[in-house]
Amino acid sequence: MRTVDEHLAEILGSVAVLSPLDLALLEAHGTVLAEAVSAPVPLPPFDNSAMDGYAVVAADIAAATDADPVALPVVGDIVAGDTGVSAIRPGMTARIMTGAPLPAGADAVIPVEWTDGGNATVRISRAAPSGNYIRRAGEDVPAGQVVVDAGTRLGAPQLGMIAAVGRSRVTVRPRPRVVVVSTGDELREPGEPLAPGQIWESNSYMLTAAVVEAGGVGYRQATVEDEPAKVLEMFQDQLVRADAIVTTGGVSMGTRDVVKEVLAGTGTVGFHKVRMRPGKPQGFGLLEGVPVFTLPGNPVSAYVSFQVFVRPALRAMQGLAADPLPTVSAVLTDDVKSPPGLRHYLRGLLSFSRGSYTVTAAETQGSHQLGSLASANALIELPEDVETLPAGSQVEVMRLPS
Repeated sequence: MRTVDEHLAEILGSVAVLSPLDLALLEAHGTVLAEAVSAPVPLPPFDNSAMDGYAVVAADIAAATDADPVALPVVGDIVAGDTGVSAIRPGMTARIMTGAPLPAGADAVIPVEWTDGGNATVRISRAAPSGNYIRRAGEDVPAGQVVVDAGTRLGAPQLGMIAAVGRSRVTVRPRPRVVVVSTGDELREPGEPLAPGQIWESNSYMLTAAVVEAGGVGYRQATVEDEPAKVLEMFQDQLVRADAIVTTGGVSMGTRDVVKEVLAGTGTVGFHKVRMRPGKPQGFGLLEGVPVFTLPGNPVSAYVSFQVFVRPALRAMQGLAADPLPTVSAVLTDDVKSPPGLRHYLRGLLSFSRGSYTVTAAETQGSHQLGSLASANALIELPEDVETLPAGSQVEVMRLPS
C-alpha cells in the first residue's frame, strides 16, 4: 500500500495548469485571474463631491451658525457626469450632486442638510473645514497600482474593481470541466422505482456539487452499467469535453469491478491501495492527457477521496496552491479509535466557543453511511501512528464546505 501523501504527490505531479483564456468580465466570474490588473488612471480620476449639497470656499462660511447663517448666491448646478469646466469665486457657491466634479476655486462641500436648500441664494448654518465631503483624485487607488493580483479567484468585488479601472476583458485560468459518473448495475436514478437489490444513485450528485464547490464546472453523466464495453464507450465520449473525469465504483477487488478492468494498463492509469480509511481503493492516471480519478463506490469513501485527492488537483489545474480543505486545531470531546497504519478521516461536528474549537466524532463511521456525513461539518484527521486518542486531545480537523 502507498501512503496518502504518496498518492497525492503522484496526482499533483501529473496534472497540468489549464491554458489561460481571454474572457469578458461576467464570463470570468469564478475563474482565477492569470494576469495582474492595474489601474491606468487614479480612482477617482478627479476631485468630486461625496454628498448632495453646495460647493463653497470654506473661509466664506467660517462664521456660519444656526443663529447666524451665511447667505451665498448660487451661481450654477453641477451634476454627476458633467463634462464642462466650472469654477466659483470667493463669496459664491454652486449646487453640486454626489459624484459631480468639484468646481475650481471650491475647497469644501456643504451637505444640503446644513442649509435651507435655496436655489438662487442659499443660507448655510454650519462651518466646515477645507476638504469637507470631498473625494480626492486617487484617494481610492493611485494610477499604476495593482488592484487585483494574478492568482485571485474572481468574485463580485474583484469583477467590480476590474470594471472600475476600465477593463472589459481579462486573462484567466478557466474553471476545470469535470465529468462525474457512477458505475453499477444496482444503481437507479432518484425518482425511479426500486427492485430488490437496487439503490438510488447519489454519488454523482454529491461529487458534481463538490466539483462546483472546488471551483470547477461539474457535468453529471448518467449512470453506466457494469459492462466493460459501455464503460469504455463512456470514457471515449467524455474525453472530448472533459478537463478531468471522476468515477465512483468498480475499482476494488470484486469480479465486476469494470472500471478497473477497462482502465488497467490504459494510458498511465494505475490502481492502488492507499493507507487511509475510508477510501483505501484508489485509481488515477492520464487518459489521452486527461486526468482520471477512479474513486471507491461507497458514498463516504467517494466524498473523502474527493476532498483529499481531487480537490487539490482541481486547484492546481487553476494555478492555485494545491491546498486541502481549510484546517483548524480542535479539542476532542470524546475518546476515539483508529486502525493502526491508516490515516483515518472521521466525520465530526466542529464547534467554536470562547475562542477555541471542539469537535465530536459522529457515532456512525461506516463508509456506506451517508447520513452521518450529511450532518457533519468536519473531518477529523487521525495520523497513521494513532490508534486511540482520549477526550481532551488536540486534533487537526478539516472544515467541510457549508
